[in-house]
Amino acid sequence: MSFRVRKWKTWKRSPSELAKHVNESFMRIKAIDHVQLAMPVGGEAEARAFYEGVLGISEVPKPGNLVNRGGCWFARGELKVHLDVENDFRPARKAHPAFLVEDLAGLKACFAAAGYIVRTDEPLEGYERVYVDDPFGNRLEFMEPVS
Repeated sequence: MSFRVRKWKTWKRSPSELAKHVNESFMRIKAIDHVQLAMPVGGEAEARAFYEGVLGISEVPKPGNLVNRGGCWFARGELKVHLDVENDFRPARKAHPAFLVEDLAGLKACFAAAGYIVRTDEPLEGYERVYVDDPFGNRLEFMEPVS
């Protein structure tokens, strides 16, 4: 079995050996800085109403060199969600971010009051969780640890 490591090099050992090589040879990934979701052209007002209005994540200014691309950025503490315009927009219906929350029951009530459909899925040990689509149809997961 071989794995393409770089354009010019093929790794001919096991995936665990490749991981060990990467961990010893390169900088390690430390964390996720932000999640980026796509949105259609002109959807900024809907994005603000949902991400800021319903979820309570404040909008933050985009860097000046990126403002002309459209979209909105939201942040609260370490949580960062970027929505950027995609001309040929298609919502992410399977791939999704999962947000850790407190008071999932209260959040579900907020979703219902705002007209969003709350969906459940198979249980995941240690969590209560639900799914909601943002205004553009992007799938979002909300998880609360249970003790």
